[in-house]
Amino acid sequence: MSFSEDIRTVFEKDPAARGFWEVLLCYPGLHAVWLHRPAHWLWAREFHFAARLLSHAARFLTGVEIHPGAVIGRRFFIDHGMGVVIGETAEIGDDVLMYQGVVLGGTSLEHKKRHPTLGNGVVVGAGATVLGAITIGDRARIGAGSVVLKDVPADTTVFGVPAHSGSSGAARQLDHNKLPDYCGEEMRRVQAQLDELRRELQKK
Repeated sequence: MSFSEDIRTVFEKDPAARGFWEVLLCYPGLHAVWLHRPAHWLWAREFHFAARLLSHAARFLTGVEIHPGAVIGRRFFIDHGMGVVIGETAEIGDDVLMYQGVVLGGTSLEHKKRHPTLGNGVVVGAGATVLGAITIGDRARIGAGSVVLKDVPADTTVFGVPAHSGSSGAARQLDHNKLPDYCGEEMRRVQAQLDELRRELQKK
């Protein structure tokens, strides 16, 4: 892991990045990851209070809350960043892209693995919530605003509330404008059934 690698990752994953100094000074998601590393180092050596204090300062400065116990791989990039919450036992692989408002949350009060594990190359859309000790497979894509409660296989796109599979062999980037309108399709199906029932009643 290196600062130069992190900065290259921003240029690779954000077309809005224009220059070195802009990335260095104006990307809170990047700053949050940099501050997490010493916090995690302290946490792993059981300096828990110092680790939490540093992560709290990072939250104040960046709007991103990463528990110092979370394990994060290389080239992790949080785009925009504000409102992201990553829980204590979350594990994030390499080359993961995450947008603003994402929550990797827990569903248990027990002291055990209770937060998600994200594989390599995962993309998590804005406002998505991933809950519990579930596994998101390599290169999976999670649509914006989705609520994920179950494991997601590798190379799968999921979306909706609760999230369900959309397609396999997903493209390198998650194109939200190309996701199927699952709710709309269901509403049209229900409307067609209602229209058919009305016609049947009118015949009687």
